[in-house]
Amino acid sequence: MNDTSEAARDAAKLTDRVAALVEAAKKAGADAADAVAVRGRSTSVSVRLGKVEGTESSESEDVSLRVFVGQRVASVSATAASDPAALAERAVAMAKVSPEDPYQGLADAALLAKTIRDLDLMDDTVVSAERLKADALAAEEVALAVAGVTNSGGSGASAGMGGLVLATSHGFVGQYAGTRFSISTSVIAGEGTGMERDYDFSSRLHFADLDSPESIGRNAGERAVRRLNPRKAKTGPVNVVFDPRVARGIAGHLAGAINGASVARKTSFLRDMMGRQVAAAGITVIDEPLRVRGPASRPFDGEGIEGEKLIMVDKGMLNHWFLSVSAAKELGLKTNGRGVRSGSSVTPSSTNLSIEPGDLAPEDLIRSLKTGFYVTEVFGQGVNMVTGEYSRGASGFWIENGELAYPVSEVTIASNLKDMFLNMTPANDLDRNFGTAAPTLLIEGMTLAGS
Repeated sequence: MNDTSEAARDAAKLTDRVAALVEAAKKAGADAADAVAVRGRSTSVSVRLGKVEGTESSESEDVSLRVFVGQRVASVSATAASDPAALAERAVAMAKVSPEDPYQGLADAALLAKTIRDLDLMDDTVVSAERLKADALAAEEVALAVAGVTNSGGSGASAGMGGLVLATSHGFVGQYAGTRFSISTSVIAGEGTGMERDYDFSSRLHFADLDSPESIGRNAGERAVRRLNPRKAKTGPVNVVFDPRVARGIAGHLAGAINGASVARKTSFLRDMMGRQVAAAGITVIDEPLRVRGPASRPFDGEGIEGEKLIMVDKGMLNHWFLSVSAAKELGLKTNGRGVRSGSSVTPSSTNLSIEPGDLAPEDLIRSLKTGFYVTEVFGQGVNMVTGEYSRGASGFWIENGELAYPVSEVTIASNLKDMFLNMTPANDLDRNFGTAAPTLLIEGMTLAGS
């Protein structure tokens, strides 16, 4: 992986490239334009049963140009080496024959970031392919040494860097980059039809912050062994405790429901709930793009706006949508700096989103239940974001008298996300090392379909 000085040289080169694209667009007849360059580099190593299965290295530099001719807009994407004048002429020609869109446009110049904050997203640690191999092998070795583990699903480690450069025709130029390191392993416990699989991983911006390969391997092995000899649970009402790995998915559903683009399209089950109670009084949800070393931090969004920390849900009350310029215009609002480049377009999205922790330890949440279901994995696509209907296959552990009694699999849990949010209690074990984060969550009053 390249060091910080080389990354800075690459950024300077791409800054010149996007500035040239914007200038070419104006010369070609665009009323306004912006251009973005996205770059990435990564190296990864995968192993299984002590042998290297693959080593991959990739580099990419791509640019996108968005032009506005009146209320018409068009976008083109290409490699960074493409001719700016040719790209600009093609984009303007496309815009002139596109239908008018009153919601498209650049961000108001007054909203643009004035300075580009250093959020400590880059780590100049050089991690060799040999080190990645050693870490992947170490994680797998420890996992396979756990009593009851019988096979490996594979282990891997990676190091990479990604960056974004943005220039607009009203004078904004900015760039930032971040690194990412990861280690993961997956193993199988048991034999024959009684086999169970589980995994663990760690992903961080800074190499020194990674969990050790040994702890990742140990956790993966112990998780797999704990799942052996599962039973089915009886069909009926159930209080469900979601492990943080699964609870992060619940937080993701909430983020999707308060996305301004979904609200504008009327495809969110919370589309009519602004300013109203959408969750239990103990639920507060924060989105924080400027958090130092945050896994989803950014000094400005895909339209050049520095987003501020927002309390999206305050003690159960819905305060904000995630908004880009176009989504905000469609809803008659002002963008809050949550625009994300998605190919040539801009869509709203969360940054460092978290369901804030409560007061109880996860053990106390479990202890409060005479019976219940502690869910460690869900699968299937049974979430309807238009209606809120939720139905997922699940596995985990049955709770009896406040204790985890035995593993459970091949069951389905169901409810409606509206009801789930209103009957939710957070534990105090929030881990902010995920872009979408949640603590252990107790959700009362769900339905289990089992035996």
